[in-house]
Amino acid sequence: MKFAICNETFRDWPFDRAFAFAAECGYMGLEIAPFTISNDVTDISSAKRAEVRRQADAAGLQIVGLHWLLAKTEGLYMTSPEPEVRNRTAGYFAELARFCADLGGRVMVCGSPDQRNLLPGVSHSQAMEYAAEVFRAVVPLLEETDVVIALEPLAPSETDFMQTAADAVELAKLIGSSQVRLHLDCKAMSSESAPIPELIRRHHALLAHFHANDPNLQGPGFGELDFLPILEALGEVDYRGWVSVEVFDYSPGIERLAGESIKYMQQCLKKLAET
Repeated sequence: MKFAICNETFRDWPFDRAFAFAAECGYMGLEIAPFTISNDVTDISSAKRAEVRRQADAAGLQIVGLHWLLAKTEGLYMTSPEPEVRNRTAGYFAELARFCADLGGRVMVCGSPDQRNLLPGVSHSQAMEYAAEVFRAVVPLLEETDVVIALEPLAPSETDFMQTAADAVELAKLIGSSQVRLHLDCKAMSSESAPIPELIRRHHALLAHFHANDPNLQGPGFGELDFLPILEALGEVDYRGWVSVEVFDYSPGIERLAGESIKYMQQCLKKLAET
């Protein structure tokens, strides 16, 4: 199983220091939040893109892709009733796909609840159609760059649109492209009625990427969520993508979060191998 970590975990650390520490902990991959480089991906020069890729290579890490795609952007919205806004949003996703490919990444996790919540007067079914239109427009560029957008369901506490894995699967089917698939996040799945392992087994055919975290917003092993059956389910469905650590509460400290999260998951895998 391949473990990655999201680069914003390291806060204001220089990239070379953060990447080297991630590798020291045992991670094989990095997931990049574009805002850690620039609030607008179009402002990131080709030289900077090459530099980030070199820094990852120097640490022996693979950049697996992007997340926090629309964080700190302005004027973008996936479910807007305004065609101009949807067109602009599709164009920005295309720029993100180019950036992702330039870094050597192959997956973009699409969460961004603040840019997808239902606007006044927009029904859920209308929002589905608007979002599908946005992503259909990006598909040619996704095919060109060989990048996959992974739709991320989020808990009702975070958004009122695409709250369940079933919602994300429905949207992916509306879009109708193998370049648009499913992302699952442990924190978010904890809000669903079905257990996380069951959701993995139910939706694994579309699963492109996976976030490991605890409902307490910290890393795996820092809360009460048992990752043994989660990793067991991923193994059962022969999931071959990345398991990427994503945290939101940094209070335990960067070093502890990065180091102990992967150590805990490695211990879970060891127990599974012994059974």
